[in-house]
Amino acid sequence: MIIVTGGSGKVGRAAVKHLMERGYKVASIDMARPAGLSNPPKPGEVNFSRVDITDFGQVMGAFSGINERIAGTVDGVVHLGAIASPGEAPDNVIFETNMLSTYNVFEAAKRLKIRNVVWASSETVYGIPYPDGPAYLPVDEDIELPQWSYSLSKLLGEKMAEQYARWDGATKIIGLRLSNVQEPQDYANFESYQVDAKTRHFNLWTYIDARDAAQAIRLALESDLTGAHVFGIANSNSLMRRGNDELLDEVWPGAVRKRPLKPNESLISIEKAQRVLGYKPEYDWKG
Repeated sequence: MIIVTGGSGKVGRAAVKHLMERGYKVASIDMARPAGLSNPPKPGEVNFSRVDITDFGQVMGAFSGINERIAGTVDGVVHLGAIASPGEAPDNVIFETNMLSTYNVFEAAKRLKIRNVVWASSETVYGIPYPDGPAYLPVDEDIELPQWSYSLSKLLGEKMAEQYARWDGATKIIGLRLSNVQEPQDYANFESYQVDAKTRHFNLWTYIDARDAAQAIRLALESDLTGAHVFGIANSNSLMRRGNDELLDEVWPGAVRKRPLKPNESLISIEKAQRVLGYKPEYDWKG
């Protein structure tokens, strides 16, 4: 069984669907009930339980088993539950919620010997909103430049994962630095972004289709890696029709290129995820 925290969210819904379609038994835990779910779940529906992951006792209780909804061996945890973006709550609330929930998930997994954890870090660790421009391009996993309490909580989650993996050499904890998540209906907005480069420059004109985020999650779960690892996850192309060099010259004319840029490639590097996990984006906003 795979437990997904935050399974009712945008990435959570896609991950639950993707995993179940590939034969995994999945349990979703969240404070928000999935839309249209029966109670009890009908065959083919995800097992859902309402769990506050900021409460360590509730996380331990859920990971230990909830009647027939979470039963048997837990083979992995996908930790997506969090305040999902900067500005959704006061800074201290974001930091406290995200740090405490991530600690609770990592600690409960350690105590219960669940050694396969995949969790959502964030593209914001690269330096969003880039007050002085990006460190270099394409940005990659070596960059650690949080600007807000939200991105600080994600970076500290990555550092916490390193220690949990160090404590148990058989443990794997993979953090996915997800770009701005889009669902198919969101693509209708993309044409409106073409007029002004500064409309979406805040994250280097990148995006991740929720279905490709789900693919990355599954690949991370199935990976034979051990230890703590971080991967940038975006689609292979930008959401702009104009080329990267033209866009950068308009917004950050002094931006450092580590190499020549392809016209519309993602400026979040996905090379490591492609090489190590076999990640290959399948969905493109252009169709």
